Amino acid sequence: MEERTGIITMKGNPLTLLGKELKVGDSAPDFEVLDNNLSPVTLSSFSGKVCVISSVPSLDTPVCDMETRRFNQEAGNLNADVQILTISMDLPFAQKRWCGAAGVDNVVTLSDHRNASFGTAYGVLIKELRLLARCVFVVDREGIIRYIQMVKEITEEPDYEAIMDAVNHLP
Repeated sequence: MEERTGIITMKGNPLTLLGKELKVGDSAPDFEVLDNNLSPVTLSSFSGKVCVISSVPSLDTPVCDMETRRFNQEAGNLNADVQILTISMDLPFAQKRWCGAAGVDNVVTLSDHRNASFGTAYGVLIKELRLLARCVFVVDREGIIRYIQMVKEITEEPDYEAIMDAVNHLP
């Protein structure tokens, strides 16, 4: 498996990403993750929709908590054909508990804990931690990646305005 370094850090310490680097214009790879009820979900489950895919290390950390709450707010202002997915290595039970406690119901939380299918396909699996890097992908209705924002320091939030601008400028 391809290893990439020098892309992200945690508190200034460099980390290694596993998987191929994706670029804008690439077809979004399919993946299989679990929803909060342990049912398999794939990217093709959202066929025909614009998907904002937010990968985060863990919902039980302050920055991931803030990010997912913010995307939940943003999702309430989007058309029905836009779906925001938050994917982490958290267990589905933990995601369900977190969503209930946080009142998050506009974002779909998905777990990549079983086989890191998403993390490796999208090149965001952190080798040292077996967690996902903080990265946002915008995938259009045809399954093409139209925007990528890799957050260099995983303890920082993404640029929400740039992400929502990318979503709003899709045809």
